[in-house]
Amino acid sequence: MPVSPEQPAHNPHAKQTIQAVLFDHDGTLVDSEPLHFKFWSQVLTAYGVDLSESVFNTHYAGLPSITNAIDIVARFGLDQSPESLVEYKNKATQAYLAHSAYPLMPGVEQTILTLSHIGLELGVVTGANNYSVGSTLRNYAFAQHFSVVVSADDVIHNKPEPDCYLLAVKKLGLAPEQCLAIEDTAHGLQAALRAGIRCLAIPTHMSRLHDFSGAEAVLDDMEQALDYIQKVNQ
Repeated sequence: MPVSPEQPAHNPHAKQTIQAVLFDHDGTLVDSEPLHFKFWSQVLTAYGVDLSESVFNTHYAGLPSITNAIDIVARFGLDQSPESLVEYKNKATQAYLAHSAYPLMPGVEQTILTLSHIGLELGVVTGANNYSVGSTLRNYAFAQHFSVVVSADDVIHNKPEPDCYLLAVKKLGLAPEQCLAIEDTAHGLQAALRAGIRCLAIPTHMSRLHDFSGAEAVLDDMEQALDYIQKVNQ
């Protein structure tokens, strides 16, 4: 049953070493956004809608499917419920994941192995469904390295609301200032910041025009994120 965790007390001036790193999934751990664009395009073609990549990048990249569907129905004047569009899109996603895994973003595997080896808690905090995260953890044998997974299935309000991050912090038994998030979109960044969690931004080519104001740092890739975390914890 999805829950809406309470906002914990947070001292914005507290500075601590990082004890947990919370990764977004799509666009951060895996290079899935181009595939999500493809799936949405396939769904909308049946309704005579030609979804451009620029519209997807501006309005839909990094957001949960239901949020996208609500906007799509309004923007393109479709005589369909958002829920039905999500169902069609989820079927396309599941068909892909049944025989394939999203490719990893560069540097992800080494970052996970290194952070796990030095004793940091790791988590996935995502607006995707649990089956999508599960596919990644299974196919790349990452499950043993992650202490917590919070997906869209676990919360009432998804990103950019802070619920998913608040629940992850609660499950870990840590304070927000002991955690660091890594996100690729402005929506994810806002979710982390609203939960009182510092956040590194690693924009993709699909989110490079997003507003990353408030990020602790805007980096080029996951290797830079690993270097940043190691230096903070020295």
